[in-house]
Amino acid sequence: MTAYSNPVLPGMHPDPSVCRVEDTFYLVTSSFEYFPGLPLHSSTDLVTWTPIGHAIDRPGQLDLAGVPDSGGLYAPTLRHHDGRFYLACTSVGGERDGSFLVTATDPAGPWSDPIWIDEARGIDPDLFFDAGTAWWAGCRLVEPGAYPDQTEIWLRELDLAAGALVGEEHILWNGALHGAVWAEGPHLSSATAGSTSSRPRAAPSSIMPCRSPARAASPAPTRATPATRS
Repeated sequence: MTAYSNPVLPGMHPDPSVCRVEDTFYLVTSSFEYFPGLPLHSSTDLVTWTPIGHAIDRPGQLDLAGVPDSGGLYAPTLRHHDGRFYLACTSVGGERDGSFLVTATDPAGPWSDPIWIDEARGIDPDLFFDAGTAWWAGCRLVEPGAYPDQTEIWLRELDLAAGALVGEEHILWNGALHGAVWAEGPHLSSATAGSTSSRPRAAPSSIMPCRSPARAASPAPTRATPATRS
């Protein structure tokens, strides 16, 4: 059995989100106040990752000038649906706070300008496609909360053509313990692989769909080109 070493992607690559298209996996990570933002990598074995670009690479897309330390681009989610890549993310402390969506037909770019999802309050947006319907989930503070900093995971349908949330809102979860704070990082999947169910459930993995990685040798993974502050 061939071994490999962790981390498979060393350096500053927090909050990874992965999707698979045919035999290739694509990964995006948070980049906070750094520009270019939201670095993307590809891999065919989940071990060796190759940098392919950034989703935010033009100042005209999203101006990160003046974003404070640990602000900026948080916890993106990457998905693929009907030949197009969708990337949801939150911007904190910049010219505009809030959650947005960018799209591309090629994960190496170019990516679209942000489509701001005005009613998507909070952080950690997730996208889920099922039976032709797009769903948007996120984490936000409960208002009013039963205790300070209580949060909840919520879900609404996303109209892709309009770039807006529609329909009834569903509260999915507000933490495992009373008094616990920041129920973060929601990710959804079907109950079974390939399911056509219209009722998504929470999933422990952000790889959608999931498959077991092939065992592989461990060549030194490549680092993303270091980003510079805007």
